[in-house]
Amino acid sequence: EVQLVESGGGLVQAGGSLRLSCAASGFTFADYAIGWFRQAPGKEREGVSCISSSDGRTYYADSADSVKGRFTISSDNAKNTVYLQMNNLKPEDTAVYYCAAKSPPDWGDGADPALFGSWGQGTQVTVSS
Repeated sequence: EVQLVESGGGLVQAGGSLRLSCAASGFTFADYAIGWFRQAPGKEREGVSCISSSDGRTYYADSADSVKGRFTISSDNAKNTVYLQMNNLKPEDTAVYYCAAKSPPDWGDGADPALFGSWGQGTQVTVSS
């Protein structure tokens, strides 16, 4: 059974940092892509970043509130854990953050939540201004 457990969320002031963790179990880590997604109140769930643990390919969302240059995704294959380091956080980053798994480990042109079949329970990130 695929299990994903997120941790590391919390309350932080604008400009601060948080590191989210996604601990995975129940599947062969190298066969999957792990994605981070977020959902703010009243908004659709959106892709933030993805990583393929087998070859290290990464993706960062190219949206108006771009996370490029502020967020870094990484993978510790020995621990079956994916991290999302979030720096220079902004109030608009406030959301519930989810990790999700997809096999095969590709995401096409972007991280479409509909392509990811296994999800964690989410962790709240709140950035105060």
